[in-house]
Amino acid sequence: MSTEIVSPAARPPGSFNVIMTSPRLAAPAVALLEGAGCTIHYMPPYPSADAVAELTEAMQADAILTRQGPVNEAAMAASPRLRIVARHGVGVDDVDLQAAAARGIIVARAPGSNSQAVAEHTLAVILALAKDLLALSASIADGAWRGGATKVRDVAGLRLGLVGFGNTGQAVARLAPTFGMRVAVLGGTADVSRFPGVSRAASLDALLATSDVLSLHCPLTPETYHLIDATALARMPQGAYVINTARGGIVDEAALEAAIDAGHIAGAALDVFETEPPPADHPLRRHPRVIRTPHVSGVTDGALINMGVMAAECIVAALTGGTVPPERVVR
Repeated sequence: MSTEIVSPAARPPGSFNVIMTSPRLAAPAVALLEGAGCTIHYMPPYPSADAVAELTEAMQADAILTRQGPVNEAAMAASPRLRIVARHGVGVDDVDLQAAAARGIIVARAPGSNSQAVAEHTLAVILALAKDLLALSASIADGAWRGGATKVRDVAGLRLGLVGFGNTGQAVARLAPTFGMRVAVLGGTADVSRFPGVSRAASLDALLATSDVLSLHCPLTPETYHLIDATALARMPQGAYVINTARGGIVDEAALEAAIDAGHIAGAALDVFETEPPPADHPLRRHPRVIRTPHVSGVTDGALINMGVMAAECIVAALTGGTVPPERVVR
């Protein structure tokens, strides 16, 4: 980790400081940044907002490449040199967009960079839930064996509802029919006729009522916060599953726990939580009907390279007089 502080006046022309809110960055992205005269200052995993602001001020950062730390107004005010906040991924709910707009700071993201990885994870946990792998594996570890009534579910024929039909939702929609699933989608503007076995739902209520599996692929916004609450869960079929690889705040976690405990929802797979990491006493951390992963669905070698390179390209363009690809600019 770089710790040397170089004052703005002492910097050679064409040199830049970039804050990276995690301990590492894919080598191709590092090469892009260093080739443009950037020094990268890494941070430990999940730094606080205060820590990001402090390092931004100390280094008088020209750019922040954010992966695991929030970038708030204090961080943006900490360096007059700051020109861009580039997201190492797709969601920008940890960036204060209003503060960035007020200061003329570009906010960029990497759309589609991890869509295939998240889609693969989504199908993996659907299969694991339907085949009851979590409970059956635990029972074997405890010395049990198959009982007379033990069975698992067919995946073929399950109705999969997708909330959000951007890059990731579309990637899921391409994979799911391979397993015989019927897919309905809500959101996005893509032509569903290009996706065999996929239809468009008329409303959220209609989607919920016909989803044996509900998978979330929408951004976290004020409109989607706790979109899947007790009322929404009650509209789903008895024995349905909930998959969240998007953002934790989209699901009311207390309502989900209650719906599983009541037997209405058969299980869930959560790659994201409203608070990350979740508190040690969070009830869903150890719930026997919940598959938990640590916000890792999009963290594969290929996705890490894609996310890092796309973010680095945006930073280099912003700092060297180039054009940040418009489709990556959030505002």
